[in-house]
Parts: sequence; C-alpha cells; structure tokens
Amino acid sequence: MRILGIDPGYAILGYGIVEMKGNHFQVCGYGAVTTEASMDMTDRLKCLYSSLTEIIAEYEPEVASIEELFFNTNTKTAIMVGQARGVAILACANSGMEIAEYTPLQIKQALVGNGRAEKKQVQYMVKTILNLKDVPKPDDTADALAAAICHGHSAHANERLSRVLKVK
Repeated sequence: MRILGIDPGYAILGYGIVEMKGNHFQVCGYGAVTTEASMDMTDRLKCLYSSLTEIIAEYEPEVASIEELFFNTNTKTAIMVGQARGVAILACANSGMEIAEYTPLQIKQALVGNGRAEKKQVQYMVKTILNLKDVPKPDDTADALAAAICHGHSAHANERLSRVLKVK
C-alpha cells in the first residue's frame, strides 16, 4: 500500500510518501510545498492544490493520511490552515484517493506509544522506522511522514483484526 502523508499548512505543507509491505515501510519521497508570505491567499491555495496534484500524479498513492488541526489560539491562523487543509483534502479526493484523518495525539501514539510525546521523539521514530540517515527537514516533512506511518500501522491493525474476526 502506498500512503501519502500530509501535514497541512499554507506557508509550508509537508508531504511524505511511504510504501508499506507487510509491516515494513520504505520511503518513496518527501518534501514540502512552500508559498511566499507576499502571495495573495487565493494564489497560495492554488499553488498548494496544483503542487499536491502533481505529487499525487508522480507517486500514485492509494490513500492519503492527513493530520487534523489542533486547537490554535490564533483564530486567523487556524482558519488559514483550515483552508490549506481543505485544499489538500480536495486534491486527494479529486484524485480518487481514500482519505484518513488522524489527530496529532493519534499520530504520536502510533509512532512513539505515547500520545503526549515530544516532537523530537516523533522525528527520531520517523528516522528509525524509515531507516533514514537524518531526520527529514523541515519539521512539516517529518510530521507528514509520521502521518503516513500512522495510517500504515492503523490499516495493518485493522486488517489483522478483520482476519481474526473472519476466523471466529
């Protein structure tokens, strides 16, 4: 299963693509889509959409794993990130992909075993699980890969559970 992980943002949108075979992960690609602060918000969203569409066409993932928004005290920022997240979901949906959404707590739990883990712990686990030399930069990229790994673990667990239930 090929999974596209997305850490939504309007200035930096992290993405990571992993291939899951059995219970092993292999990284296919990762990076960040960036937009300039001087750009009009409409143009930023168009840039995010077209860039994500190109990434999806290049890597052909089957499913997208998108981080849900956490509470943000700055309402304007939360709304702008929400718009970027909506554009990411639309790009994936228009490409015919299944979409899974996970909270930061769920992602941390899946990678570290602790929903309150520190960012450095999650980054270390991304590096370790994917057998990378260094932690992917920027942080948004590591977060996107973490979202992809989280979905892989979740899908694998659900698959095992359905097999057990079929046996009974």
